[in-house]
Amino acid sequence: MECQEEKPIIYTMENKPIVTCAGDQELFRSLYTTLAQQLPREPMEWRRTYGRAPKMIHLEANFVQFKEELLPKEGNKALLTFPFLHIYWTDCCDTEAYKGSVKEDMLRWQNSLRTHASPDWVIIVVESNDNKKKNKTNILPRSSIVDKIRGDFCNKQNDRCVVLSDPLKDTSRSQESWNSLLLKLRTLLLMSFTKNLGRFEDDMRTLREKRTQPGWSFCEYFMVQEELAFVFEMLQQFEDALVQYDELDALFTQYVLNFGAGDTANWLGSFCAPVRNWSGLLLRRPIDMEKRDGIQRGEASLLDLRSYLFSRQCTLLIFLQRPWEVTLRALELLHNCVQELRLLEVSVLEGALDCWVFLSCLEVLHRIEGCCDQAQLAANCSHTVGLWAYATDKLKSLGELCGLVSEKGPTSEDLNRTVDLLAGLGDERPETVHSLQSPYKKLKEALSSVEAFERHYLDLSHAAMEMYRAIGRLRSARLVGKSLAEFYMRKGDAERAENFLQEALKSYVSEGWSLPVTHTRRQIAECQKLLGRTEDYLQTSALLAGDVNLSTEERKHFCQEVLTYAGKPGDQSHKVTLSMSVFTELTRLQFHPAKASVHSGAVLQVELTLRCLMPVSVHLQQLAASIHFEVNHGDTLRRSKGHQRQTNQGTVEFSLGSSATGGMPASALVPSLELDEVQDRSPTDNSLNSTAVVCRNTHLLMRLHDSSSSSSSPPDTPNCINAAPVAMKEGAQMLKVQDVTLEPGNNSIILTAPSERPGTYILRQLCVTVGHVQFVLPHIYPSVQYDVYSQEPQLTVEPLSEPLLAGLPQMVKFTLLTGHYAVKKGDALQLSNTETMPVFPSSSCSACILSPADELVGESLLSIQASEKVTSISLPPTPPYHTLEFQLQVLCIIPSGSQRLPNERLTNGEVRHRPRSYSHPDTPMAAIDQRMSIDCPWSIYSTLLALTFYIPFKTKHSLLSAGNRKYIQVWLRNVSDVNFTLADVKLSEKQQASLELQSLNTKTQQLLCSRHSVFCLWEVRWKDDLPLCLQCVFSANFSPLNQDVSAFKPFHYQFQLERVPTLYSVKAEIFPPAGEQHCRSGLLCGLEVCITRLTEPAEAELAEDSKTDSDGLKTTKLMYEVADSSSNWAVCGRSSGTVSMPMAANATHKVQIEVMPLFAGHLPFPKIKVLKYLPHTPSTTIQPDPDSCLENDSLSLLDKTLEDQGDTASIRSRGSIHSVGSNEHQQQRSSTMPRLEPFSPGQVFNHSQSQQVLVLPAADDHIIEVNAT
Repeated sequence: MECQEEKPIIYTMENKPIVTCAGDQELFRSLYTTLAQQLPREPMEWRRTYGRAPKMIHLEANFVQFKEELLPKEGNKALLTFPFLHIYWTDCCDTEAYKGSVKEDMLRWQNSLRTHASPDWVIIVVESNDNKKKNKTNILPRSSIVDKIRGDFCNKQNDRCVVLSDPLKDTSRSQESWNSLLLKLRTLLLMSFTKNLGRFEDDMRTLREKRTQPGWSFCEYFMVQEELAFVFEMLQQFEDALVQYDELDALFTQYVLNFGAGDTANWLGSFCAPVRNWSGLLLRRPIDMEKRDGIQRGEASLLDLRSYLFSRQCTLLIFLQRPWEVTLRALELLHNCVQELRLLEVSVLEGALDCWVFLSCLEVLHRIEGCCDQAQLAANCSHTVGLWAYATDKLKSLGELCGLVSEKGPTSEDLNRTVDLLAGLGDERPETVHSLQSPYKKLKEALSSVEAFERHYLDLSHAAMEMYRAIGRLRSARLVGKSLAEFYMRKGDAERAENFLQEALKSYVSEGWSLPVTHTRRQIAECQKLLGRTEDYLQTSALLAGDVNLSTEERKHFCQEVLTYAGKPGDQSHKVTLSMSVFTELTRLQFHPAKASVHSGAVLQVELTLRCLMPVSVHLQQLAASIHFEVNHGDTLRRSKGHQRQTNQGTVEFSLGSSATGGMPASALVPSLELDEVQDRSPTDNSLNSTAVVCRNTHLLMRLHDSSSSSSSPPDTPNCINAAPVAMKEGAQMLKVQDVTLEPGNNSIILTAPSERPGTYILRQLCVTVGHVQFVLPHIYPSVQYDVYSQEPQLTVEPLSEPLLAGLPQMVKFTLLTGHYAVKKGDALQLSNTETMPVFPSSSCSACILSPADELVGESLLSIQASEKVTSISLPPTPPYHTLEFQLQVLCIIPSGSQRLPNERLTNGEVRHRPRSYSHPDTPMAAIDQRMSIDCPWSIYSTLLALTFYIPFKTKHSLLSAGNRKYIQVWLRNVSDVNFTLADVKLSEKQQASLELQSLNTKTQQLLCSRHSVFCLWEVRWKDDLPLCLQCVFSANFSPLNQDVSAFKPFHYQFQLERVPTLYSVKAEIFPPAGEQHCRSGLLCGLEVCITRLTEPAEAELAEDSKTDSDGLKTTKLMYEVADSSSNWAVCGRSSGTVSMPMAANATHKVQIEVMPLFAGHLPFPKIKVLKYLPHTPSTTIQPDPDSCLENDSLSLLDKTLEDQGDTASIRSRGSIHSVGSNEHQQQRSSTMPRLEPFSPGQVFNHSQSQQVLVLPAADDHIIEVNAT
């Protein structure tokens, strides 16, 4: 410290590490320039301690002559005056000179270093050829002098002696020597840096750890850590230097916060002294030595410490080319300093802090302007606008404090306060004396007069607003504008003030700040009253009257302002129109009846729930709602798609933000799309012609807004000040009520809605009239509507129970919706009778008359008269829009089969189509659609209604044979869910009188449960010949279970049997191998098949299948096939073939086939099939195609082979070639090709179908070894 007092150090970044030079000074001066230039050219990697990242640095040095005074004394830890390296220069080549003087000088130099504990040194021996030529007699080799020096001074550190050869010559040897020397100097200098800085940081860290001990001083520690920052700055490591100041900043801030929490430190007392000077920041000097000396002496104030610390941070940030961070740090510093002065309870003259903040803001802005061009400033105004706004705010505070804002001007007390504030600024700094726009001059001029203050304040305000707008921060710009508005209100300029207040209000409303909204509205109301804007003032007063943030007296005052104007006598035709949302809110709308859909002429009431926002009762002359009418066309079907359409529920809830709470954001109040799908359908067949999408609330969505007010709410919301014109539309239908009193809170008002014309009525607007004032709700949202319909009469028929069963009497329900038609006495329904569905009239049939609310109005007996073709039902008188219900019993006749009846005509002349049964996908029962034609008195057209009946039974038949005996089986299944009783089951043949059907059914009456079946069997007996075709009718009576005999209904089923007689019998016999009594598995056995003709051929058979052979006999060809699908037999040899059978009774043909049983046991006979073989018949009408001669020849050859061999393989080959034939003649050849045709069931009887044969196992000669243990 004594050294620093004796020799002050100028702390600038131009300082360099000190390197002392001893020895031959002339030699050093000759090499200094080259050495100083070459040393910083190559960077060195600096590896620091504690795992910090290495850095590349360029080393520079301040070479000074060695003096013992420069060596650090014990306890002095200053780094800027510390010599990091000591060099001894010599070019001695003479032994005598070395011994006589050089050695002794080196010894004294080294002893001095050792005395002051300076181990960083190096000896440089310069070797030159010129010196050798001068001293040739006493010259020693260079290696001898260097060896002597190393032996005398560098015993264990040979690298501390460096040789520099021919330094002044431009040779490769000289350059290499220089490079070696420079690398050595950089290495030694960097090692010294690392070692000394590490020791310094350890000492600094130790000092910081003692901060909890008594007597520790932050100012002393500040000087120590700043010494480290200076060293980093000296090495141009500005980031590390900035870290040191940031650590000091954080440490001091933490102590101040702890002081505020009650943890005090003794050294903080010096910073709690009253502030005497508030000249602001000084950023135009690299180091403010005046403030630094004050910190070193412990006499600096809080503002001095903060100012000096920020000035150093600002300098380093500008060196790092981060000027915009300076502005952010400055804004944070200014706000923190104000809070720290309050925490430390520092006494400050009122207005002094405002002066200091204002000067500091402008000083930072001028410093940034000095290092950036205008383009950079414009592009980065988002960083500086905060300082402009803060300076504007502080200048406004100074103007209010010094009386420069009031209309009367400053008083004597204000002038004295101004003098005191200017005295605390002191003299202007030398750096800004010649600057015309220095912060000092601006503040002094602004406080000198009202005009000057207004000029400076408006300049700053407009500059801040323009910057905020340029960067898109409209809210901040409007806040500055609100401050300007308050300034204009103090000056009495209400018009300018209102414009700025309106802009500020938009931000408050859009963001939902209720208290600022209330405060701003009061200021706007004051301006509007001064300007005489009656309508705007009434609108604002109504808003304030309903604002719960105000007191009751204030609300009543603003409410009375509105009521006073409304009650003024005068011309009632001119009314002031205001938004209803400021006066009352529509919270709910309810329809009575709730479905909001009535027929024309009915009574519909609309109940409105209004929440009055006024603090007192208000008498209304009239409350009216306008209605938009739309005609619903009959060919248009509308279906609402809007998610907020609630008209079908009868009650609509309106969730609007309360004006008293500032309202919700405007985005939440923007209406959403209400889309309807419109379908245009044909009036004849109801088919879709076109479809479209229509917006129902276009009048809400298509309104034009100013682009600058996009963030504001709609004009009809309580958040707006100047509402758009909201006059009621003229010529619209109205719902009105007179003389209503609204109490504060919820009120219920009932209106009667018009319902004369059918269509859709949409409620559009709501208007409340109070004297000269009208409160209008221009758009009721969400959309509310009710429907008035004029309905055509509708007649429907439906079953009382599902399903309707055919064949049984069923009750059906007729429902007549009268619509606009009034049923008069004598009106009747004319039902066309049909044979397939008769109607059973009843004398006790009654009709019920229901009101539109489904309440029973009356009941009367129906008069039903039936004739052959028409059933007439007289209807009782029924009012319009009522429902008439009655029931009738009908019976659907089950169709008996394929019998066709002639078509009939209905009473209207249309042809009646016979109902047919069809399969229904949802039930196993067959369905029958019965259509009935009804003539109604309200229409000239007949009404066609359809009923679906289900047949409860499913029927099948089959023909069974036992030799020549024939049996007919009928299968009847109950597919319904009802249990039936069957009786009188019969089967008859309609054409053959000599035929007898003998019943084999023992029960005359039996139960047929649901999902169960009954099988009935008859044997066919005949006298002469059995006919080829039988026409059979199955009949039975059925009724539901547990009903009497009168409930039985007939059921008929007709069917036809073709080819009934048995033509052939097939008998088979299996013979064991020779010498065996029984068949054995694995051995060939003989199978003999005998085919016998049983009957003489009929004429049709002779014409179809016969062929005359060479002997004149009628023959037919049969094909047999032996196959075993169960794999019990292996057919050896030919398994199929054709035989020629004479067409005569008892004609027999036998076939021998070898078969092999594959298993032992009682095996069933192999399956034997007999089919008709129809050979090809050459056609004489088809001309041969030359292109197909080869194919025809192939076919004829194959046919001949097929007739001769008759095996299956040939038939398959024949078929495959036929499939390859040309498509041109495929259909013509199909009748001439040979083909197979199966016999009808019963024409071939197989006697061996269920016969078995015993097969023994083959002899087993294998030996089985069995070991028993």
